[in-house]
Amino acid sequence: MNAHYACRSPAHALSRRQFLLGSAAGTAGLLGFRDMLAPANAESLRRQDKRVLVIFMSGGLSQLESWDPKPGTNTGGPFQSIPTSVSGVRLCELLPHTAMQMHRLAVVRSINTAEDEHSRGAYIMQTGRRQTPAERYPHLGSVMARLLGNEDSPLPGYIHISPRGDGGGFNRNDSAFLGPRYASVTLADGAPPANLLRPPTLTDLADSERNNLRAQLDRRFHETRRSADTEAYTNSFAQATEIMRRQEIFDIGREPASLRDRYGHHEFGRHCLQARRLLENGITFVKVTHSNYDTHHENFDFHIEQLGEFDRTFATLLDDLCQRGMLERTLVVVMSEFGRTPNINRNFGRDHWSRAWSVAMAGCGMRGGVVVGRTNDNGTAVVDRQVHGGHLFHTYFRALGLDPRRNHYHQGRPIAMADPQADAITEVLA
Repeated sequence: MNAHYACRSPAHALSRRQFLLGSAAGTAGLLGFRDMLAPANAESLRRQDKRVLVIFMSGGLSQLESWDPKPGTNTGGPFQSIPTSVSGVRLCELLPHTAMQMHRLAVVRSINTAEDEHSRGAYIMQTGRRQTPAERYPHLGSVMARLLGNEDSPLPGYIHISPRGDGGGFNRNDSAFLGPRYASVTLADGAPPANLLRPPTLTDLADSERNNLRAQLDRRFHETRRSADTEAYTNSFAQATEIMRRQEIFDIGREPASLRDRYGHHEFGRHCLQARRLLENGITFVKVTHSNYDTHHENFDFHIEQLGEFDRTFATLLDDLCQRGMLERTLVVVMSEFGRTPNINRNFGRDHWSRAWSVAMAGCGMRGGVVVGRTNDNGTAVVDRQVHGGHLFHTYFRALGLDPRRNHYHQGRPIAMADPQADAITEVLA
């Protein structure tokens, strides 16, 4: 989704490739996780049915209008802070429903990623590393699909539900050396991929014979000319076939009307309800993008609108996950690529700010009602417990029962699972 108030960086003009259009380019290496988890431990984790949900506030959510308000200061803006369900912890008044969920949340207010460009900031938050020419690291969704997913399931392990206008597609770039099996599948506006239904003129028998012939030709081709591209095609086809069989998991119309009302009938409400359905039906990692927080102009008006959608829906989502017994098995993370400047510009907007901002977490492995880190009185700098994307990645892994200090392997070369110079934010871990 493009927004007239956003910066004009290429990040806001890109759209996803169409679903399963040909094979993707790139190189998929061999990956071994034997040094990461013993087989018994890996199987134990999968039996625990752990899941991850990331809500990505695209463009850069203002920490001052959400998790770290500074009312009454020269940078605080017009909004007040409000009490929460945890004594002594206050959030911005734009989050009244989320404030009542604070006992389930862990908020880190001391993030400094030192990167104010959209795509590079998003890369840090989704991989736990800075971009370098030497290595491309897999996104958190691809890693979790590999480590926590059911290897026997042909369903995608990593699904991204994107806003309207962000085209659907199969994106191998985010899986890096993990290979195409663990790449994300993007659902544009949360809609199932186009052409999901089989043409009515094609009978079950004809479809089965066609698929058997394709599989036979694939096997013959792989015997002599196997490549990353053919792997991508085969995996994509298998995923598409299974999605066709399981199309009901995308249908939020099967949910009670009262629950749909609580989530909200706007785009974000529908997407979060669909995310819960996907997690409930075996998808390991779901990312929901809420766009667009790149408020260089009229920051306060746009945060009223954007957080007006987010607040009630997010609180409903946490309640729903808890009531279904899913929250203790689902790590929920609300993140952006960076925050927004404490100083207010001449257009009543806030610009990009990565030196002192916030992330919220809940669910699997997390202590509720916790605030870690502190910024100074006007929010311009971290003054206590400074952390970056690497620390967050260690924290996610520890919360899910994984050891981020072990290695995985690409073409026989060991690569640390998370930044070896960082460690977990233990204060938020249960």
